[in-house]
Amino acid sequence: MTDDTSYDVQIFALDPYVHKGKKKVVTYWVGWRVVKKRFKLKYATKALAEGFRSDLIAAARKGEAFRLFDGLPVSMARKSDEMSWYDFACAFVDMKWPHVAATTRRTHAEALTRATPAMFSSTKGKPDDALIRSALTRWGFNTTRRGEADIPEEVRRALKWVAGNTLPVSALRDAQVLRPLLDRLAVKLDGTAAAPSVVSRQRKILGTAMEYAVERKLLDSNPIPALKWIAPRKTVQAIDQRRVANPAQVLDLLGAVRAQRRSGPRMVAFFACLYYAGMRPEEAAGLSKHQLALPKEGWGEIHLEVARPHAGKEWTDSGKNRDERQLKQRDAGTIRPVPSPPELTALLHRHMLAYGTASDGRLFRGERNDEELPKGTILRYWRKAREKALSVELARTSLAAVPYDLRHAGVSLWLSSGVPPKQVAEWAGHSLEVLFRIYAHVLSGSSDAIRAMVEAGLKGAPNNAE
Repeated sequence: MTDDTSYDVQIFALDPYVHKGKKKVVTYWVGWRVVKKRFKLKYATKALAEGFRSDLIAAARKGEAFRLFDGLPVSMARKSDEMSWYDFACAFVDMKWPHVAATTRRTHAEALTRATPAMFSSTKGKPDDALIRSALTRWGFNTTRRGEADIPEEVRRALKWVAGNTLPVSALRDAQVLRPLLDRLAVKLDGTAAAPSVVSRQRKILGTAMEYAVERKLLDSNPIPALKWIAPRKTVQAIDQRRVANPAQVLDLLGAVRAQRRSGPRMVAFFACLYYAGMRPEEAAGLSKHQLALPKEGWGEIHLEVARPHAGKEWTDSGKNRDERQLKQRDAGTIRPVPSPPELTALLHRHMLAYGTASDGRLFRGERNDEELPKGTILRYWRKAREKALSVELARTSLAAVPYDLRHAGVSLWLSSGVPPKQVAEWAGHSLEVLFRIYAHVLSGSSDAIRAMVEAGLKGAPNNAE
């Protein structure tokens, strides 16, 4: 007997049920208990119900162990039921790998790693939790690295333990197995609540995995919708106003970037693209000279066509840290024009004059790794800029906490300056629906402006109360 089976079984008499209606319809329930958990199955005829009940009795008399998660004797389990969660998760990763971006591959691995401990069938001999997480994320759920010959021995042992100690996929039919698995998505390693956006994204990944299990005939249907599981917190998509820097603060931050030694001056135009043109960091990282339509001075236009998100070389097909992809939520080859205000036009000309471009025309590059722009470099220079440009009190807040907040500041400026939302949505690469949801605080106007409008209306109305 293992931790997920038991010989403590009781099989009950048939329970006929007469359905209400003009025609007398009777169905028959077979009920039984394994340890303290009750199970039951419905059959359309008495003969079928008696046949199944007889099989249960025969298995119990032979001394067979019954599974705790679905109540079935081991001999009655379908072969497909016996595919372990770990083997299935690896198969799911392998199926998805050729068709998704490198960052999505990593996200799949992270979601499956977080869920897997809920599927452990035993804790005997279990390796350290941190080792298991690292082994699963970096090797087990990585299609190209799982079969490498130079996997560290401790990682190999951890993966072997996981492979031999996870429940079959069919266990997910049991709400008592599925609910704890989903609950794990809502909690970070330190026990605090995970970000709602992360929970939502990982739940979708698990949902897709369940659909794949149905396709592989490991499950009859996706069990997640029937569970009606609700994340502890609702997803909040609107931008926190406290993160959005005003124009004066942005200029101070860009100045603080320029003042840093070594690559500081080289990074100014990169951060400026996020603010003045509303680019995502991966779009600025992929910016090339041929995408620029700039006059010597004044307003120009930039034609975004690729993104280079940082994923890590273990997740990309090229072996580089950055993956080259189409623009977010756009088909390959789609171009998104964005404006280049006079300030950005000047900064880009100055940057190309001083530093030139990479061999493939990219404007922003690192000094190593085939001139890739490291994510760590971006974050390091931004962190030091905040420390220099902001007061101690502001530096402790969420104001412009990450480079992406420059994009939020730029889009907010467009909206508050009166640029039509439809145009802003096109520049930002959003739908109108998403734009209104994320930047609701800008579109609704400031409290002072709203009060002024109300006061003006009141002053123009006749006073009949006097």
